[in-house]
Amino acid sequence: MANYKMQLLICGGTGCRASSSNLIIDELKKQLETKNLADDVQVVETGCFGFCEKGPIVKVSPDNTFYTQVKPEDAEEIVDEHIIKGRKIERLLYTDPETKKHISDSKHMEFYKKQVRIALRNCGFLDPENIEEYIGREGYEAMGKCLLERTPEQVIKEIKESGLRGRGGGGFPTGLKWQFAAANKADQKYVVCNADEGDPGAFMDRSILEGDPHSVLEAMAICGYATGATKGLIYIRAEYPLAIKRLVIAIDQAREYGLLGENILDTNFNFDVELRYGAGAFVCGEETALIHSMEGERGEPTVKPPFPAESGYWGKPTNVNNVETFANVPAIINKGAKWFSSIGTDKSKGTKVFALAGKINNVGLIEVPMGTTLREVVFEIGGGIQNGKKFKAVQTGGPSGGCLTEKHLDTPIDFDNLIAVGSMMGSGGMIVMDEDDCMVAVSKFYLDFTVEESCGKCAPCRIGNKRLYEVLDKITKGNGTDEDLELLDNMSRVIKDTALCGLGQTSPNPVLSTLENFRNEYEQHVRDHKCAAGACKDLLDYVIEPENCVGCTACARVCPVGAISGERKQIHEIDPALCIKCGACIEKCKFNAIFIQ
Repeated sequence: MANYKMQLLICGGTGCRASSSNLIIDELKKQLETKNLADDVQVVETGCFGFCEKGPIVKVSPDNTFYTQVKPEDAEEIVDEHIIKGRKIERLLYTDPETKKHISDSKHMEFYKKQVRIALRNCGFLDPENIEEYIGREGYEAMGKCLLERTPEQVIKEIKESGLRGRGGGGFPTGLKWQFAAANKADQKYVVCNADEGDPGAFMDRSILEGDPHSVLEAMAICGYATGATKGLIYIRAEYPLAIKRLVIAIDQAREYGLLGENILDTNFNFDVELRYGAGAFVCGEETALIHSMEGERGEPTVKPPFPAESGYWGKPTNVNNVETFANVPAIINKGAKWFSSIGTDKSKGTKVFALAGKINNVGLIEVPMGTTLREVVFEIGGGIQNGKKFKAVQTGGPSGGCLTEKHLDTPIDFDNLIAVGSMMGSGGMIVMDEDDCMVAVSKFYLDFTVEESCGKCAPCRIGNKRLYEVLDKITKGNGTDEDLELLDNMSRVIKDTALCGLGQTSPNPVLSTLENFRNEYEQHVRDHKCAAGACKDLLDYVIEPENCVGCTACARVCPVGAISGERKQIHEIDPALCIKCGACIEKCKFNAIFIQ
């Protein structure tokens, strides 16, 4: 690699691959071969750069030119103009939406300016299928320090002093969790990586595994050394084929280099990692349900205690952390607990990775210091709301989180602040909504998800959430009453207090937060039978404006249910009893004669 004069780094994450980044790689290699440049320029398929909205991305190193939305047919121009002639291709550069200026270096883009990448430190910078590139970026140095220079107790002390808390949603102190597992004596202990990422719109763990799998393997080995475990298991959903492929390659390479297996670094420490596949059950993100699934049982949670640290996989002491939590560990060991704890807030140290999605200009994967405000995330990093629409809410914490409004935009993002305002950190999903979103319908959407994903073991979740959904469905169809609003509130609080696991205990959050922050929308649905956002079809009426209708019959011909009547050159009418609100008539009408009221 040292002999190459230039590198072309191409995003090879799932999102960019879906937009033909693999074809861009093939075409770039072909052009370099054709022009006898293959020995001078290296093409590297990396993990996710994070800026998914502008993918596929090609980054030219060492001049750090950042090309966005590249297509396979652009490969020849990149080689001819940039590599051979040294000219930057302006049409492929990022254009600042405010200044309209082209920006070639990602450091000067608003999307990256406030990010601090720790868990994502290697994503977009190395080939995830090449262990030597990981080693070249301090890879496995942290494990070496632990095995050769520190006792297990010293490692746990370092993690505790760093203030690292679990990034899977619970926020439990990681070092304390390791200490519990270490304290329980057994002939066999396990380290489990929870890669069962199930939140709608979340892709943090997947991107880390696709872009930097060795960081997780190294961290698991460090955890094994600290807790006395010799076996590691990664529980990953089968819907992540690229992450699985790269994990398999990384595990094989680590074994080949003697970094997994027996007598690692000649220290008599043994540790190996295997994969276990999940079938996509959201409840298996809960650690006891995950463990049961790995054992071949139904993925159902159990009452704690005992905690997995005491009795986990096959009844043995087991430490469970998620992907992002593990990804922070090597950096903490290498740079020190004081360095990590200097980032973030008093009780939430370090950074947090978020999957920023929804009605926002800069959809992507971001990593920001704890304490960054929602306003900074949405309007600076995220670039504001699409199409100039008005910001309405942001859902944090996935289906178990709450919807926060404009009054919450200056809330610093950390574990405690988000809970205080009725939401939660969760694993890091962050979905932005605009004025066209109906908050009652949003709440119903999330309840539909949790009802579907409930394991059914406890009645509050199995029956209570189903009942919540039925009441919400009733309201969105215009049949709700004032009593239903009180019922929603009361049932939600009972479910939170009585459900068995985190799924049930947090599932009413979208209902409670929208009731508190958007009660007027609920009342509008109930009392006026209207949906101002136009999202609840049962509360909409399609009407033909007589003054604009010319009787062309185009709307009647396209209506799939025959709800529109009228003779040619006569004013037409829509029968509301037959209309299914599909919108086909509006699309077909050339005279703006049909509107929704």
